[in-house]
Amino acid sequence: MSRIERRESLMPSNIHLKDIAALVGTELGLSRWFTVDQTMIDRFADATEDHQFIHTDPVLAAETPFGGTIAHGFLTLSLLSAMNYDCVPRIIEQTMGINYGFEKVRFMTPVKSGARVRGRFVLAEARFRGAGMLTIRYDVSVEIEDERKPALTADWITIIQFDPKDRPEDV
Repeated sequence: MSRIERRESLMPSNIHLKDIAALVGTELGLSRWFTVDQTMIDRFADATEDHQFIHTDPVLAAETPFGGTIAHGFLTLSLLSAMNYDCVPRIIEQTMGINYGFEKVRFMTPVKSGARVRGRFVLAEARFRGAGMLTIRYDVSVEIEDERKPALTADWITIIQFDPKDRPEDV
């Protein structure tokens, strides 16, 4: 669900720290569709110096079981940030967000050049750490339009920093 579609759902665009615990187990958002075209794939190949032919050579890749070029798995994974910004409610008290890492990532289905993907985010865990940090774990899947299986599934961990004076009293 994009920010526009959120108006029709019950999930607000912004939430408070005190409301996080009640959302564990809830789907927080479904992003808009992102098109993964050959230009995006080629730019990612340049940035990562991964020019394997299945990503960058449409003629050779057409001869593979994929039938054409496919996105790098890490390109698909890297789109999680944009997908998150697109649909997950912002925490009002947040001063900074940090990508902490992943417990698990599985690349399930290749993303073919020209395909559209979107992210689905479920809040799996929220745990306050120290005076001004909140660790959030999302169960994420990246769906491919018109495909039965997702491109990837992941347990993604982020850290939300906030001013300690904003920490809810009951946590």
